[in-house]
Amino acid sequence: MEMESGVLTEQRREIEEAKTLNSDLDLAFNLQMQEAMTASLSILNHPPSTFSPSSSSTPKNEEAKAEAEDFDCCSNFFLEDIERLDQERKDREESENLMREMREDLDRRMHDQKVASEIMNIPDEEWEEYGDDYEDPFENGERVSFFKVYSKGVESEERIRDMKVIVGGIGVAICDSKDNLIFEVSKGIDVGAEGSSSNKSCAGVSVELQALIEGLNAAFALDLKNLTFFVDHSMLYQYVTGAVQPQNGKISTLVNQVSLLQKKFADCKPSLVACSDVKFAFRFAKDAIVSQITWPAENSKGKRKLKETCVICYEDTDVDQIFSVDGCFHRYCFPCMKQHVEVKLLQGTMAKCPHEGCKSEVSIETCGEFLDPKLVEIMSQRKKEASIAVTEKVYCPYPRCSALMSKSEVLEYTNSSFVGGEKSGARKCVKCHFFFCINCRVPWHYNMTCYDYKRSKPHPRTEDKMLDSLAKRKLWRQCVMCKNMVELAEGCYHITCRCGYEFCYTCGAKWKNKKPTCSCPIWDERNIIRDGRRR
Repeated sequence: MEMESGVLTEQRREIEEAKTLNSDLDLAFNLQMQEAMTASLSILNHPPSTFSPSSSSTPKNEEAKAEAEDFDCCSNFFLEDIERLDQERKDREESENLMREMREDLDRRMHDQKVASEIMNIPDEEWEEYGDDYEDPFENGERVSFFKVYSKGVESEERIRDMKVIVGGIGVAICDSKDNLIFEVSKGIDVGAEGSSSNKSCAGVSVELQALIEGLNAAFALDLKNLTFFVDHSMLYQYVTGAVQPQNGKISTLVNQVSLLQKKFADCKPSLVACSDVKFAFRFAKDAIVSQITWPAENSKGKRKLKETCVICYEDTDVDQIFSVDGCFHRYCFPCMKQHVEVKLLQGTMAKCPHEGCKSEVSIETCGEFLDPKLVEIMSQRKKEASIAVTEKVYCPYPRCSALMSKSEVLEYTNSSFVGGEKSGARKCVKCHFFFCINCRVPWHYNMTCYDYKRSKPHPRTEDKMLDSLAKRKLWRQCVMCKNMVELAEGCYHITCRCGYEFCYTCGAKWKNKKPTCSCPIWDERNIIRDGRRR
């Protein structure tokens, strides 16, 4: 590097000396011309001489000036090239210094983590006695850890105002052995030709391979020796392991680049993981895509804000009013997402990403950006209801609470503050913290058994009376296992509750081995549906 700098300096000095020499020659020539002009003027004062040195020397003067201008132009070009090369050299030195500092910082952080882990494993008694003498100084260049490289390449069809564009982004996350992020890459890539091709799978693999190559190059620049690179694309994994040979020429070239990069490391092996395990890299790739589909625009107050086009309503919206679905890179404006989620709630289902074919669930925690808090609470309740088995559901009997819990959840919470709760049936609500009876589903009856409590309060509560009255009027039947009400809309009297319990709808008797234990009729002609109407 020093030799290269010396050569550039020497070339610059020689060109400057050449320009100086050329300037001196011009000055001498001009002096001579002035002397000639003076002599010619004195001759003109003595006619009839016809000799005119000024006219004969003018072409030579112009020719010399042209040569001087050409020389100056060439020398300027040479100097510009030298300045460019010198700047490239400085940039390269700066980049190398930056990478060296990053490697040193990485080594230091690895050493600190190792020391912290060692200290945590030292017994307290030993640390109290010898802790003050503990030393493990950092030695520059030590490298003992194994690293993980996560890469993700994504492409998406987006809309920028009135244009549909294919954009791609790659993300790389380099982590230590405990998945602590130590280095990241987020950059956009050109996938215009590939993304519009008929073979979408090849285009997707190509983007994934570019992300992997970027990750391996970054790991090599950091001087990492031992690593595992993780991919969530099964076909890509088969390519890099050699299980399948790619037929596409470009993909084959990229796979060869990966193979060559692997040989630069002491230990470098691939691993196939689930999509959720590359969340760091996926987020960086998504950020790279978002950076390509936004543009600055002035609002009515003259302030500049980033704009993005919603692919549902095609409206240009402020970026801070765009919702990003967790688990994928699809983005939509708040009004469109609000309408989508509300419709799903009315249908009694959880909202998923509006993008066709995408199965990413809309995170309840992030819906507070565009939804009313009451709707967010409803979504949370429905998600919890869906996650708890029917036989495990427990509702707090206090009307002002009615919190939903699972039997195991409320038992664990009760045991943390109440002894003997499992045998007595007492449970403590996780929300209102009042005790209730898990058997009777009523507020806790202190110093009374369930039988004594029912005898002391033979009359049901007002709300229970209303429910019983409605059930009798509608001819509902209550499941003896989960206490849920069942309504027979059509079909036979053999009922299979959502908790799995089977019984007769007429009398409530249990069915065993798909057979009734009672003599009630199995069906009624009035409950048979024909031609879309009940007969």
